[in-house]
Amino acid sequence: MSKASRIDFTGAHGQTLAARLDMPEHEHRAVALFAHCFSCSKDIHAAQRIARRLAERGIAVLRFDFTGLGHSEGDFANTNFSTNIQDLVAAAQWLGDNLGGPDILVGHSLGGAASVMAADQIDSVRAVATIGAPSDADHVIQAFHVHLDEIEETGQAEVSLAGRPFTIKKQFVEDVRDARVREAAGHMRAALLVLHSPTDQTVGIENATGLFVAARHPKSFIGLDGADHLMTREQDAHFAADMIATWSARYAFTDGEEQPAHESAPSRGVVVAETGGGRFENEVVIGRHHFLADEPESVGGGGRGPDPYELVTAGLGACTSMTLRMYAERKKWPLERVSVSLSHAKDHAEDCEECETDRKIDIFEREIAITGDLTGEQRRKLLEIADKCPVHRTLEDQVHIRTRLTEGQENTS
Repeated sequence: MSKASRIDFTGAHGQTLAARLDMPEHEHRAVALFAHCFSCSKDIHAAQRIARRLAERGIAVLRFDFTGLGHSEGDFANTNFSTNIQDLVAAAQWLGDNLGGPDILVGHSLGGAASVMAADQIDSVRAVATIGAPSDADHVIQAFHVHLDEIEETGQAEVSLAGRPFTIKKQFVEDVRDARVREAAGHMRAALLVLHSPTDQTVGIENATGLFVAARHPKSFIGLDGADHLMTREQDAHFAADMIATWSARYAFTDGEEQPAHESAPSRGVVVAETGGGRFENEVVIGRHHFLADEPESVGGGGRGPDPYELVTAGLGACTSMTLRMYAERKKWPLERVSVSLSHAKDHAEDCEECETDRKIDIFEREIAITGDLTGEQRRKLLEIADKCPVHRTLEDQVHIRTRLTEGQENTS
């Protein structure tokens, strides 16, 4: 759970700007500043959902309305891309004076471009995440390009954006044309995460390429498959927030006692650490790969990731599929695709002669679907090979688990 409160602060040009501060239920581990999309507000669904989800993951988030938008004072017609950047810096100053940070900038669409431009003006920022951001600020002109001649001739025009009227002045057009977003990405000191939908119809995926190529390392890219530009589906916003939270832990989490799992993950091994974002929520780090594990809501968890038994079951399924693939390739059999469906349960060990009568054993039900021009004998052999996958053997063999406390852990036994 998270809690939100209304905040007012003074923008770069003296107007009062309206903001919301989303705080984690417990102590925050990082502070983020969220910049919304062009002509949007802090209260659009994407901004609300991402901020709340980040707060649930232990990150305090300030989201605010740029000058002249939402509940903030000022005239939108007199603003431009540069004033948005200045408002971001002013918001960062408020955070620095009242909460600390910000450690992370999160920008949606044009707000992402503004975040890249503002990053080096905010000393505390160590990570920047963009969502559907243009690699050049003048991309926003496409939203009202039919009015460009009128703007050039008369100095301004009333345009419709998302069904609402806005006055766009010539100075706005000139300002976004002069912005150098990719250049800013190229010398930005902070780490960069680019999140973008490959099917974004408003800001094409080529913009993600432009930002990513221009930026120096460390940089990362995550595809928001199936998401629209405004992130209207709740699951897309939550996915983006989860990825930002997990990625930014490497660079921005400041609690000295708890090091992000990324820092200690061996090249071949697994590290699992509590995120603080939920009762059972853990971050799983396997080399360069990371995801969440959790318990379902029915037993007090948040349901934000697979539970431990589901992870074990998934390992068996993946190993089964890979083993069949390797065997078929070695035999040069025309196996086209493997799909494995599994379930796990515990049952009394009625068929286990060596087991105690009151003991329950783990039952994994596995169904394998294979396609390809295979003979009946080849299919029977593949079914036999499935029982020889390494994880299958591990689960059926006697397993020894050695456990020790490492330095920094208190021994309470």
